[in-house]
Amino acid sequence: MATVRDATYDVLRTLGMTTVFGNPGSTEEPFLQDFPADFHYVHALHEASAVAMADGYAQARGVPAHVNLHTAPGTGNGMGNLVTAWHNKTPLIVTAGQQTREMLLLEPRLANRRPTELPQPYVKWAYEPARAQDIPAAVLRAYATAVQPPAGPVFLSLPMDDWAQPADPSPAPRSVATRFAPDPERLDDFVRVLAGSRNPVLVYGPGVDRSGSWSTAVALAERLAAPVWSAPAPERAVFPEDHSHFRGVLPYAIGPLAEALRGHDTVLVVGAPVFRYYPYVPGGHLPDGARLLHVTDDPDEAARAPVGDSLLGDPGLTLTALTERVPPADRPPPAPREAPAAPEVTAPLSADALFAALAAHWPADGVLVQESPSNLSALRRQLKVNRPASYFTMASGGLGYGLPAAIGVALAERDAGRGRPVVAVIGDGSFHYSVQALWTAARLALPVVVVVPVNQQYAILKAFAELKDTPGVPGLDLPGLDVVAIAAGYGCATEVVETPDHLGVALAAGLRADRPTVLPVPISTDVPSIL
Repeated sequence: MATVRDATYDVLRTLGMTTVFGNPGSTEEPFLQDFPADFHYVHALHEASAVAMADGYAQARGVPAHVNLHTAPGTGNGMGNLVTAWHNKTPLIVTAGQQTREMLLLEPRLANRRPTELPQPYVKWAYEPARAQDIPAAVLRAYATAVQPPAGPVFLSLPMDDWAQPADPSPAPRSVATRFAPDPERLDDFVRVLAGSRNPVLVYGPGVDRSGSWSTAVALAERLAAPVWSAPAPERAVFPEDHSHFRGVLPYAIGPLAEALRGHDTVLVVGAPVFRYYPYVPGGHLPDGARLLHVTDDPDEAARAPVGDSLLGDPGLTLTALTERVPPADRPPPAPREAPAAPEVTAPLSADALFAALAAHWPADGVLVQESPSNLSALRRQLKVNRPASYFTMASGGLGYGLPAAIGVALAERDAGRGRPVVAVIGDGSFHYSVQALWTAARLALPVVVVVPVNQQYAILKAFAELKDTPGVPGLDLPGLDVVAIAAGYGCATEVVETPDHLGVALAAGLRADRPTVLPVPISTDVPSIL
């Protein structure tokens, strides 16, 4: 007789979810026992790394990923990156073990007291099945919930004694749509506003990349002869950054953002919230006289926008409809922005000099994963992302995501057969949040290259302290960290890089290697402005 465990693995096969990210615990062993040969268990040393690896994998593959956590403590360990998965709109099925049903009334050790509440509010659905036999169908519902817009993580708490129970007949496979078209009447309103606009501007967000709509985004920009900004603090690149219409990333404070849009009478925002703000710098949300039109597939984003008129619809389908209906603009295209001046090469390197060197040696098909907050402006200034699905970071603002996410992306590139080179830029502060992820990369022989700008401080927090006039904050310096020794201890190739030429040689070698490579680069300790 088939067991619940047998039926659940069959459902996972049907869904194509044969890769499981996790760190095994006692309450998960009944599910993991006699692990099927056609499944791949990606072993992380910490649940936070497991969640971020699954997130990176799901985004790069464009399909949901499965991460298996250890009851309440393991779910707690993974919560920071679960928050990021929620903000990233990453479809994840998160399963966690639960104690034996016969003992739950006693609240034994490792029982999850309120399993459906613990991961809230950062999952779309949380459930502990009422019967063991409901688990396979619950997995199907979890998948359908995770992939529908806005995509996001879901959570299942699964008692450890359920797996050996006899199964009901297997649930019938089914599918759900994951895109929906905009309301035609409101779409017509948007077309009329754009057609009558004197000086429109486009603000594209990560939804453009998630929906595979770069070419349509370019077509609309050229049809409207409009400049293009990336929405503030984007977790994905949204537009070819060497295109003459591209202006950069909007500042993520209220007053400065409105100032950047001054002179435009219509602001069309597609695939982003309005707007992702931090820190608080007061001002109007828009320049005087401007009207905002908002396209999103997320009803919550539409509801909480402080200004503008929102249209619910898939970003890609809506961009296509707008491009087909908006008449070509009778005005010249925007002039290209000036290229940044070549930075001076000093010892140690400035952040700009480091990233200019990285750009000079960047692989043509490269994927960038970054988590270096204090150096982000320099990175985006010097290194242009010109291909879809080529830039990933955390939407939440929480650290500890980038390094394991890069490993998930690299594994996805291998599994998909594309083999695109993956380079992570991880600040020396961020590096230590999920550093144990390097071990997984080494065990999987992934040739991911991790560039670590080393300034021995939380420079981003020093920048916030300067902005908010909060001197004397403790714990902002990071002396005595040996990145080379730590990376070597996890099985990585590693060497300190101090010059642009050395970076090029080391990067090329790392991308040809059969294991991860960590390249710490000493940089200037100057603290850049937060804005």
